[in-house]
Amino acid sequence: MKKDIIGRNEVVDLPEMELFQLRAKIDTGAYTSAIHYHHAEVIKKDGEETLHFTLLDPSHAEYNDKDFYFKKFKTKKIKNSFGQSEERYIIEATIRIFDKNILTEFSLSDRGNLKFPLLLGRKLLNKHFIVDTSKKNLSLKSSKK
Repeated sequence: MKKDIIGRNEVVDLPEMELFQLRAKIDTGAYTSAIHYHHAEVIKKDGEETLHFTLLDPSHAEYNDKDFYFKKFKTKKIKNSFGQSEERYIIEATIRIFDKNILTEFSLSDRGNLKFPLLLGRKLLNKHFIVDTSKKNLSLKSSKK
């Protein structure tokens, strides 16, 4: 399988979440991809434990105030950028980049104070991309052609 070249940051879509043109940082040091969430809690829905959450927050232009309910989720200890372990919710969602839809895992992370609401980690990158840190927004440029 041919791998696309990806830059140090990209613009991607999360079509299932109705989120488009999200700015994503490419992070080869992170294993799991992460997305900024505003609120998350486990609730009972139809008798099953269900993860209820919203993505981004009202300060983001892309914020859509949409509630999401995932019955398929897990929790995992993940080290943050400061080396501290924290328990995070993990979901699977489709990311659209270079006109490809790729199912991948995302941890819900508080990225509110960070420039990029989305971080793409090695688990996604290894199978599909080669990173060229001298470039950026290659997926956006290719979709405009």
